[in-house]
Amino acid sequence: MGSMAEKINLLVNGGTEYYADKVVVSPAGGSLSTMPTPMKTSKAEEIAKVPKVAAVSANIFLPLSDETSAVSFGPPPGIIASDLKGEAYETFEVSYSSGRGLKPSDQGKAVVGSDLVEKLNAKVGKNIKIRGKDYEVVGIMEKTLTAPDNEVSISLADAQQILYDSLPEIIRSQIAPSEIVNSFTVYVDKGANPDKLATVINSKVKDIEASGPKAFKDQIASATGVLNAILFGIALISLLVGGLSIINTMTMSISERIREIGIKKAVGAKTRNIMQEYLMEAGLIGFFGGLLGWILGALTIVSINNLMQESGTIIFLLTLRISLFAIGFSVVLGIIAGIYPAYYAVKVNIVRALREG
Repeated sequence: MGSMAEKINLLVNGGTEYYADKVVVSPAGGSLSTMPTPMKTSKAEEIAKVPKVAAVSANIFLPLSDETSAVSFGPPPGIIASDLKGEAYETFEVSYSSGRGLKPSDQGKAVVGSDLVEKLNAKVGKNIKIRGKDYEVVGIMEKTLTAPDNEVSISLADAQQILYDSLPEIIRSQIAPSEIVNSFTVYVDKGANPDKLATVINSKVKDIEASGPKAFKDQIASATGVLNAILFGIALISLLVGGLSIINTMTMSISERIREIGIKKAVGAKTRNIMQEYLMEAGLIGFFGGLLGWILGALTIVSINNLMQESGTIIFLLTLRISLFAIGFSVVLGIIAGIYPAYYAVKVNIVRALREG
């Protein structure tokens, strides 16, 4: 559960970082998830006239496959394209494990996100097939642990043709491929508030919907709220079951060692010595139980991720901090759960303990 939450949190944090200083413009009444809905590239000129707009970049986002698929965990595999006009203002850095990034003139070429390398059998210099057409791979991105991991970047002209071909005939007859996009990224002047700028853009430009970083946060918060509540509920159940198990184990262990406790007291063992001994024992039970649980959990999530990797859907993320937290939490839980059995041990009557033993 922790590794799943880790994946979600990093996706959310990555999106928050990306949208922190930008405004995203989509068609009125639509969003990136309801594509394809086209806008004309000429809208960029209207948006650029709004005060405090530094640059406007035309973008296209499309599903990687034109076939209907089941709902996936996190962002679905997609095609992303941009005219790169805002590259000088971009603060979200992407590096490449091999090859290079796209240039505006790179038609017929692609850059592949790390999670899609195996799915597409991508290698720099080799071709991959997207929507029935071959593209030469010129770069493979380093893992970002955010949406770009699950995307293929192609030139805007190539994406425009794919979007154009997906439109109904009546729309295609009224527009050229080079005139269509389905979103714009607006880069703001230094010091300008993106959320306020989004409001101004909405008031000045018709038939669009501009949203700032606050809208993204609100949308993500509502989308992940239910899942976070489920994870929190599972954690509470685990806490209860794990704690009761340790209490039961320690209580049974102490009840079987009554004579031993009596002898220790008879030879001068102090209360704090007995408390320390049994709390340490409870902590060790928590540690070894947590370590075993971590091993089984790690094997499970690695197996599931390997099975899902071919589809480009990585559900879990095992990190050092969640690993240390899981084992450390088990130790703390063991110590807390061992308080009652340890207290029971120090209250044992010496005479009764020796007689019963």
